[in-house]
Amino acid sequence: MDWRAKTLVVLFFELAKVKFAPMELDQIRAQWNQVLDALESENRVAWIAYFDARLSSFDNGVLTLDFSDSRKFATSHEYSETRPNLKSALQVAIKSTIGIDVEIIEQ
Repeated sequence: MDWRAKTLVVLFFELAKVKFAPMELDQIRAQWNQVLDALESENRVAWIAYFDARLSSFDNGVLTLDFSDSRKFATSHEYSETRPNLKSALQVAIKSTIGIDVEIIEQ
C-alpha cells in the first residue's frame, strides 16, 4: 500500500469518529471487540474484569453494563469488587477506540 492509500485509510477512520449524530448502543456494540482489544493491550487485569460484560443500554452518555451472565460462574468470574478501580481504564479504551466519553454503571 503506498503512502496515498495509507493516508486515505487514516483519514477515513478519523472521519468515522466525527459525531454527526448521537452514538447509539448498536454502534458501540459493533466496535466493542476493538474496545476490549485496546483495553487488553493497556491493562490485562481490567480486560479480565470487563470482557464478559454485556452492553445493556446507552443513554445520555451513560453506558450500562450487565454482568448477570458472569455471575452464573460463581467466584471464578466475579470481579465486582475490583471493577470500580479499573473503570477509568475502560473509559480510556472507549474514548481511544470509539471517540466518545462515557459514564459507566453496572446493572
